[in-house]
Amino acid sequence: MDDSELWQRSTQGDEGAFTQLFERHVSSVWNHCYRLTGSWAQAEDLTSGTFLTAWRRKKEVTLVRESALPWLYTVAANLARTEHRGSARRLRLLKRIPEPVHVPDHAEAVAEQVDGEERMRLIAGAVRALPKSQRRVVELCLLGELPAADAAEVLGVSEVTVRSHLSRARAQLRKALEESA
Repeated sequence: MDDSELWQRSTQGDEGAFTQLFERHVSSVWNHCYRLTGSWAQAEDLTSGTFLTAWRRKKEVTLVRESALPWLYTVAANLARTEHRGSARRLRLLKRIPEPVHVPDHAEAVAEQVDGEERMRLIAGAVRALPKSQRRVVELCLLGELPAADAAEVLGVSEVTVRSHLSRARAQLRKALEESA
């Protein structure tokens, strides 16, 4: 059964249909959220929030090309931006507090995870610094792994425009990441 059939059944009260949609897309949504934030914990929170929003708004949603994934990615990206704004406010408040004494963790596994998360944060920061039109295309095509045609339909632009934004964004991201290395 495709997503649109499952979605329709869930709007009619079939919780099992929504469960199937959840199980079908939860790992893709989590991966997308992780790519947006660079944090496992934030990815889990955003994934939960995405599916909670889907559950609450299931009767209002129109699926693109009979797939729920583009809409779920868009919800996740919006939640990530909202979380980022909140984090920025909290960081401004934390700057007023003296820094605590840092005690490094000696476990090798933890160090590897921190290095990976730091790299993902750099990437997420570089993506957030892109112009809005390029950022949306990068979030859908590069981070969300959607085909350019699907992204074009979600964004309401031509596929050529999506490819142009991707090309420019890749060049800017490459330059930003080389400078941070």
